[in-house]
Amino acid sequence: MTWNIASAKQQFSEVVRLTAEEPQAIYNRDKPVAVVISAEEFEEFKKWKAERLRPTLLELFADIRASLIAEGAQDGIEMPPRSDRYNPLVDDPHYWDEPDAAPV
Repeated sequence: MTWNIASAKQQFSEVVRLTAEEPQAIYNRDKPVAVVISAEEFEEFKKWKAERLRPTLLELFADIRASLIAEGAQDGIEMPPRSDRYNPLVDDPHYWDEPDAAPV
């Protein structure tokens, strides 16, 4: 529901009561100026806002990579090619070929 400032002031207890059902928008000359929400919704909003402030995993990895480059690594983490176990894509060029027809 929407309220103008004057009616929201006059019926403040009603505005607060209705926040349990939905947020109550308050307008000043057809411009939204405030929204009154329930305490529960406000707690959810604060949790959401705190989550947004935490760095993402991508940002954390970018920071680590930048640190490694600053310490002399050519392109962040240097990883040698895997050579200690069987790799069908390299060791068997026909790995993905269709199998021959079943024996008769």
